[in-house]
Amino acid sequence: MSGYAHPEMLASTQWVAEHLNDPKVRFVEVGFSADVYNSGHIPGAVYWAWNGNVLQAGSRDILDKAGLETQLSQAGIGRNTTIVFYDGFSNLLAAMALWMLKIYGHQDVRLLNGQRTKWTSEGRPLTTDIPAIEPTMYKAKKPNWTLRAHRDLVLEGMGKPNRVLVDARTTAMYSGEDAMGGSVGGHIPGAVNVPATMETENGQFKRWQTPTTNADGTFKSADELCALFKGITADQEVITYCVRGGLSTHMWFVLKYLLGYPEVREYDGSWAEWGNLIGAPIEQAGG
Repeated sequence: MSGYAHPEMLASTQWVAEHLNDPKVRFVEVGFSADVYNSGHIPGAVYWAWNGNVLQAGSRDILDKAGLETQLSQAGIGRNTTIVFYDGFSNLLAAMALWMLKIYGHQDVRLLNGQRTKWTSEGRPLTTDIPAIEPTMYKAKKPNWTLRAHRDLVLEGMGKPNRVLVDARTTAMYSGEDAMGGSVGGHIPGAVNVPATMETENGQFKRWQTPTTNADGTFKSADELCALFKGITADQEVITYCVRGGLSTHMWFVLKYLLGYPEVREYDGSWAEWGNLIGAPIEQAGG
């Protein structure tokens, strides 16, 4: 991982195994439901529900400052705690949780490289025990909104030579053939597509395969990532978006921390917002 700009943002399965009993480390599994967590999780890990612990319940917005402080306190996390996020969904949920923590200024927060799948495939320990937590009194920093893009910022910045939009959705969504998440299909004008692949099984969605990761879920090498984003340069302001924020926060993480681009924002409203806005400019295949 020495080729990455910030290799400390990743925790290998071996590193996690060596820190299972470290009181300064907290593992957090993020999921759509607690079923997978309850069937067996990394020892000492707590569970965060996607809807309620990352996003506000009943809302697509991330937790507010007070809500995050309460949640981190209940998880026994202090300002100096190392937090390692992981999930079983290509680390898309984990990446968005990390992005949120960075907005609120937590210093040491990482992704499990290879997600839950790599941990289990290596036969590493799982437990159904719920950890006993001693609550803290966590105080978050003032939010750093430069890590986030809202729709007005996206709109006013279109066409600026120093700004580039990166669309992390499939080629069919980008072209407009598949309108998933929006009332119409297409992409934000000028956006560059670095597409993920939607894998299905018996006609049903199975998982996302991100272009930035290997088959085992670990991130590709720095050289491979640089080639993937060829033409997108570090002197530009980059804004990532996808369907609802998962794929694009994963890509935001790669650009911001693995490649070290200084100005990367995540448009978490993504196509679920833009594709349903009346009058929002949209491009489709063929112009």
